[in-house]
Amino acid sequence: MLALCIVAFLAGFIDAIVGGGGLIQTPAALVLLPQHPVATVIGTLKIPAFSGTSVAAYQYAKRVTLNYKMLALMACIAFTAAFCGSKLLSMVSNSFMKPLLLVVLVLVALYTYTNKKFGTHTEKQHSQKQQWWYAAIISVVIGFYDGFIGPGAGSFLVLAFISILGFDFLNASANAKFVNLSTNLGSISFFLLSGKILFSIALPMAACNMVGGWLGAKLALLKGNSFIRIFFLIVVCATILRFAYDIFFK
Repeated sequence: MLALCIVAFLAGFIDAIVGGGGLIQTPAALVLLPQHPVATVIGTLKIPAFSGTSVAAYQYAKRVTLNYKMLALMACIAFTAAFCGSKLLSMVSNSFMKPLLLVVLVLVALYTYTNKKFGTHTEKQHSQKQQWWYAAIISVVIGFYDGFIGPGAGSFLVLAFISILGFDFLNASANAKFVNLSTNLGSISFFLLSGKILFSIALPMAACNMVGGWLGAKLALLKGNSFIRIFFLIVVCATILRFAYDIFFK
């Protein structure tokens, strides 16, 4: 339990800055809880993920201007998509997606590293109608991904807010937290109905994840775009290594 709480703290800290806390939390929990079915472990982890993201979202909301109307639309769509993704996860394997994601992540890492202006200022000038359509598509795709696969969903949300909607890193991280809350809640709803959450494990982990999320959000707000960009690169590279391990060695 102590090891799980330490992992939850680190996951909350990383997730608050650029997403990707599941890269630490998920594999660690699967190793430390081998006696439980995978679906039960994944369902249990959604509680600390939701808790840490909630604290981080609150911290961002106090300092960053948010488009609450657009986020409300994205939240509703992402919730439904994540619920459907978790339902599909209970029926099929998601391993066939990982080779494709590995290629995408390598391209993302190379582009972010070589393009120094990526995520440092707003570049896109969409009409309001275009922005809402893009927001809806992002919510469907990444919401479903989070429910179906999970790790790295927060980072993909940050990437989508930057590359498609034209946000800088700080604003992308802030807005992504609120959509990520909805994807977590959608998955939690499915796993609750399926009876696949171990609250004796989820609640202590949730408390530690919240502390990590609070500290991570504070640091991101203090350091700004350049710090978040570096952290984003680190997390994307870690995701690449994780998927490469799953594909070639596991």
